[in-house]
Amino acid sequence: MQLSRKSLPRKSPLILLVLPLLYALGAPAPAAAQEAAISGADTSWMLMSTALVLLMTPGLAFFYGGLVNSRNALNTMMMCFIALGVTGVLWAVVAYSLAFGAGGGFVGDLSMVVLRGVGTEASGSIPHILFMAFQATFAIITAALISGALIGRMRFGPYVAYIALWGLLVYAPVAHWVWGGGWLSTFGGGALDFAGGTVVHVNAGVAALVAALVLGSRHDHSRTALLPHNVPFVLLGAALLWFGWFGFNGGSALAADEIAALAFVNTMLAPAAALVVWSLLEFRSSGKVTAVGIATAIVVGLVAITPASGFISPGYALLLGAIAAVPSYLVLQWRAGTRLDDTLDVFAAHGVGGASGAILTGVFATAAVGGASGLVDGNPGQVLTQAIAIIAVAVYTGAMTFILLKVIGAVTPLRPSEREEAVGMDILSHGEEAYASADGSILILDDEVSEGGVA
Repeated sequence: MQLSRKSLPRKSPLILLVLPLLYALGAPAPAAAQEAAISGADTSWMLMSTALVLLMTPGLAFFYGGLVNSRNALNTMMMCFIALGVTGVLWAVVAYSLAFGAGGGFVGDLSMVVLRGVGTEASGSIPHILFMAFQATFAIITAALISGALIGRMRFGPYVAYIALWGLLVYAPVAHWVWGGGWLSTFGGGALDFAGGTVVHVNAGVAALVAALVLGSRHDHSRTALLPHNVPFVLLGAALLWFGWFGFNGGSALAADEIAALAFVNTMLAPAAALVVWSLLEFRSSGKVTAVGIATAIVVGLVAITPASGFISPGYALLLGAIAAVPSYLVLQWRAGTRLDDTLDVFAAHGVGGASGAILTGVFATAAVGGASGLVDGNPGQVLTQAIAIIAVAVYTGAMTFILLKVIGAVTPLRPSEREEAVGMDILSHGEEAYASADGSILILDDEVSEGGVA
């Protein structure tokens, strides 16, 4: 019997759109054709490293949360925690493919959308799906880092929209440039970035700076100092970050081998050196060594060693940490005397620290140690390559951050009103308080917030 068009079942446009997505979600990943190439030891180390790096984002929440006043503590921590969901989901759905798909020099492709073809087959000596998860933790914390420049003055909804778009349009392409076979991986012999000095820290630091400029300062910025409400939280956050950073840098070897051990040891030594130098700078300036200063120094040292951790010797790691503490300290001191409201000094710690570490990677990289040569090993051109990579990432992320925030701001206000800002973002954005008093938190109605009726 010949079928007419009328006798065929009709499919709605919605079904035609949904069926390919369901197929991609449910289709089995390719069989592990290279199963023999997977190393149990390497896989174990990378499982642990992935968990360690994931822990860094809650650690960052404590670090940032302790540095702000109590009426913005929950919102500050939530801006970190929300990245675990938003950035994590988008990474699996499309950003991983944009970063590590074949593509071209600028961005990957869509061949691995919804993790299509990403299964337990070998990627190096570990399962491909584990490599994807490890890289997801980097995308998550990079987005969360930016929030430190926006404290107390950005609405939660526009912030979530911003980090979602930024992860897709900025982080994924930059990761592709350096780690996914893009143009910076071959330019001038290839930019050296072992674990994210440029991809993570310069990227986030410059985005934070531009976002702070676009938003403007807090209404009480020039009148009231922002004092940490919980310094023990700051120390706890720094400790969790340092602990997680052993997976961040050591795991970037993608194997349980001598390079992982080198990166691990350098991750211990560089922050220690930065801590000593920072303490001396603080003592020379004020006659005291502060807990917040110690915590900041640890983070700066960790940031600076990140691009170099698998390329330089432990001796050079000590020197790198000591040197990198100085420019970050000076920029932080300078910023405090300006109207620039990079509230938690993300640019000084991550932008300047990441750039210092990237340049010093080009100076101290030694082929006999990590397989790449820098200035001290007879390759002065590597310093120029590192500088060009920093400039390229800074220009791109700065321009895209400006555009994204302007577009989002044209759709919905980025900032609360002055009265709402005075009440605090905890109540405005989440309807909660960080600290209950008397019999507990009170119920606060939206109209009370908008009218400034809550002290």
